[in-house]
Amino acid sequence: MSDNWLSTLKTRTPQEGFELAVILSRRGVKTTQPDTDILKKLRPEYANNAQSLISVSQVIAINFQTIATANGYWMDNNI
Repeated sequence: MSDNWLSTLKTRTPQEGFELAVILSRRGVKTTQPDTDILKKLRPEYANNAQSLISVSQVIAINFQTIATANGYWMDNNI
């Protein structure tokens, strides 16, 4: 990756943190499989597979946990 798209993990709210976690997860997939034709071809296989969807949720949760930690669980903002 040549672009510098992620300058911080800090977010103003937990919802923004969750949205960033989703972006990080999607970027991870895009980085490991940059061919969009292959991604589109494989989507029906994992989109209808419960275990695949659970795995995706786990990756998002791990990213969200990292972001929450970086934000001190938003305690500084009295949330």
